[in-house]
Amino acid sequence: MTIGGKSVDAESHFEAVNPATEQVIAQVPDASHEQLETAVAAAKAAFGPWSARPVDERQAMIARIGDAIEENAESFMRLLTLEQGKARAGAEWEVGGSAHWCREIATQELPLHQEDLGEGRSVENRRTPLGVVGAITPWNFPLLLAVWKIAPALAAGNTVVLKPSPYTPLCTLKLGELASEFLPAGVVNVVSGGNELGGWLTRHPDVRKISFTGSTATGRKVMESASGNLKRITLELGGNDPAIVLPDVDPVAIAEKLFWAAFQNSAQFCVSAKRIYIHDAIYDDVSRALVEYAGTVKTGDGSMQGTDLGPIQNRMQFDKLRDLLADARDTGLRFLCGGDVPDGTGYFVPVTIIDNPPEDSRVVKEEAFGPVLPLLRFTDIDDVVARANDTEYGLAASVWSSDIDRAQEIAERIEAGTVWINEIHSFSPHIAFGGHKQSGVGIENAIDGLIEYTNSQTIYTNRAVA
Repeated sequence: MTIGGKSVDAESHFEAVNPATEQVIAQVPDASHEQLETAVAAAKAAFGPWSARPVDERQAMIARIGDAIEENAESFMRLLTLEQGKARAGAEWEVGGSAHWCREIATQELPLHQEDLGEGRSVENRRTPLGVVGAITPWNFPLLLAVWKIAPALAAGNTVVLKPSPYTPLCTLKLGELASEFLPAGVVNVVSGGNELGGWLTRHPDVRKISFTGSTATGRKVMESASGNLKRITLELGGNDPAIVLPDVDPVAIAEKLFWAAFQNSAQFCVSAKRIYIHDAIYDDVSRALVEYAGTVKTGDGSMQGTDLGPIQNRMQFDKLRDLLADARDTGLRFLCGGDVPDGTGYFVPVTIIDNPPEDSRVVKEEAFGPVLPLLRFTDIDDVVARANDTEYGLAASVWSSDIDRAQEIAERIEAGTVWINEIHSFSPHIAFGGHKQSGVGIENAIDGLIEYTNSQTIYTNRAVA
């Protein structure tokens, strides 16, 4: 761990497991309550000097984090595949994106509004840092989502105590080690542990903000825990993202795009297309093309050449998916492909596509967070929009059509924070990202996301002499 600029072990440890082999790959420090207190104290002590640094100096150090990631890209990619399971292409995307995010966030500056009120009076609205930020990251994109929190928090003048998922702590611990070589002590602290550690962090009175990415159920607990001293919160939570495919697309041409919309990162992606609504006129053609394309995709150990999709990251999620598939079989749903989890080593679930299940079935209502995809027929636009919106979630969605005006009209009716038209999974450090309904609170990325790490302060000045 990295606490106060120093490398720190712990008295107790937990195991990190390779999900492709189920082999233990590391003994990971399990932070004590005292170590969490030390980390928060170090961040609190570092806050004053760090926030007082000129903005350009803070920006230069954030960019250096990106440089450090790039300089160690190969080892990060290997470690990411080892602990998370993703194949080489996915690891390259995440590591490259992490370096890019640091460099781009380092160019952003907080807004300053000044106005002359006349007669010697003026008003200024500025943004001020909060203090110590507690960041909690998930296991699907452990490096990139750590950067999504660290970079804007530091740019705004805050200091950070970051807790990675206990399933994927290694890349984040490595990031903390690298950053400690040039960041002032205490500016970024990385501590590892389980749910108890997360509770200590979210309740801590000296932590002014919690930025959390994870499930909606855990997000509710984080929000409740953080309420003790009215911490600011950003919650990026679950989704059950619909895709709507209109009848004017080419079924064969669209199949590959829809496949990766649904199954990228083995569908362990909060913004995966988790329900695909296909117009009845092309449903059979699109479903056939999807199944044919699925047959060309290889699932296996991410470290093996030729692997496209890796395993499910952990036993807990693997067992949830097996239960979901068992329910689909027990209720008589029709599998177009997949459905049978193989015996053997590793948390492997095959690409599974289900043919037009009832709208109230579990595979439609629940966020699978794994490669289980329902295809659903529709004929009426009003009906499909209502079905797409019939969920507690509102993270993202996509619309696929050659009629852009019609797709735009549909997109504007979808209750989601991001809607893509004829593409998906496009993100930018300069484009706001956040969920509606129970998919989250607050914004990440862009100036909106940077502002989330600040307070608003308004100063009125009267220069008139009495």
